Amino acid sequence: MKRYLIEIPHEAERIACYRAIHVFLASGSHFLTRCDWGCKDGIHKAWMTVEAESREAARRIIPPAFRNQARVVELQQFSMEEVETALSQHVA
Repeated sequence: MKRYLIEIPHEAERIACYRAIHVFLASGSHFLTRCDWGCKDGIHKAWMTVEAESREAARRIIPPAFRNQARVVELQQFSMEEVETALSQHVA
């Protein structure tokens, strides 16, 4: 399964923060109830990391009202060997 970072923005007004958080908590999805929020630091976004079969499957986790503005990023990890191999192929 692939891992995705989902970033979901919302309006900056305080009431908009609480409305967004309410939608997420009321969804019942364990993904959505475990979001991290940046509101108290002035960054009006929620973030979560999920495992899903595809980018589209990850996007379906997001409440419909927030899907269009959300960013879904596939995450990877690299080994030192992979990096060294790639660098050795691109010697300037």
